[in-house]
Amino acid sequence: MQGLKQRLVQEALEAGFIACRICRPDAVPEVAGRLQEFLAAGYHGQMAWMSERTQWRGNPVALWPDARSVVMLAESYTPTHDPLEILKQPDRGAISVYAQGRDYHDVVKKRLKRLARWLIAAASDDDPQVKVFVDTAPVPEKALGQAAGLGWQGKHTNLLSRDWGNWAFLGAVFTTLELPPDPPESDNCGSCRACLDICPTDAFPAPYKLDARRCISYLTIEHKGPVPQELRAKMGNRIYGCDDCLAVCPWNKFAVSARDMRLSARPELRAPALANLARLDDRAFRALFSGSPIKRIGRDRFVRNVLYAIGNSGDPALRATAAGLTEDPDETVAEAACWAVAQLTAQ
Repeated sequence: MQGLKQRLVQEALEAGFIACRICRPDAVPEVAGRLQEFLAAGYHGQMAWMSERTQWRGNPVALWPDARSVVMLAESYTPTHDPLEILKQPDRGAISVYAQGRDYHDVVKKRLKRLARWLIAAASDDDPQVKVFVDTAPVPEKALGQAAGLGWQGKHTNLLSRDWGNWAFLGAVFTTLELPPDPPESDNCGSCRACLDICPTDAFPAPYKLDARRCISYLTIEHKGPVPQELRAKMGNRIYGCDDCLAVCPWNKFAVSARDMRLSARPELRAPALANLARLDDRAFRALFSGSPIKRIGRDRFVRNVLYAIGNSGDPALRATAAGLTEDPDETVAEAACWAVAQLTAQ
């Protein structure tokens, strides 16, 4: 199987992935305990799905008992610009780098399926079975990525590597083939605290621990209803996700450029005007974010985020824009608009 593994790695690199490593499905026994600790602390907030199917989420073996190997892959989405520069433009919306291009679920999953088909053909004598996953099933991709040697989970809880930093999507191919595993990666964060110290909302109660309830990515994407008032000002102009902890990681000096142009930022999403975004109705929202992961949260939650950013902008010219939404049919949007007007009136 060593020869097949070498060919698989080469095929993955030629397909556009920046790294390919292998581990056993039972290589992450610590995940179940960490998951239970996370849930017991309530750090998952409104993400009820995290407390469901924990027998799978905490144990990849239970997800598919027939699997003998997990092929972990990384695909770069390294930005070509400084993602923190947008924070200096308060009348513009800051969208997380990963969401400025095509939905990565579609891009990466198609590439994984092609690689899986290649693996089936290459090992046809063994009649292999495969299943592919990209962040849409209860698979602990980051833990498996560390076990396979792709990188390690840093203090910001994301996977990072000495070879390509932390701007990467992860994908997994589970297979019934017995492929030689790679050694796990060790922690190389050292005494660095850059990711912890930059967090605007103090979402890290300790290194390697994340309280999602305070994370801006969670607040702008997963959290339904009004965001707690004490956190709104800390969100700044971040309207979908947050890149702060990723952007300051010193290992990004080794970042690898994204190879798929579909993951590159669309010009209209690099620094969109808050005034224009606030005026989006449902149809315009769907048209603007067609093929984007942003479409998933819907117009109302997105405009809610935009109104928080308007309230934080300090720009009196945006007061009228917010005032025009104080009677929006969605109660959360209307409340956010009233808050924004109050913030700008108090300037």
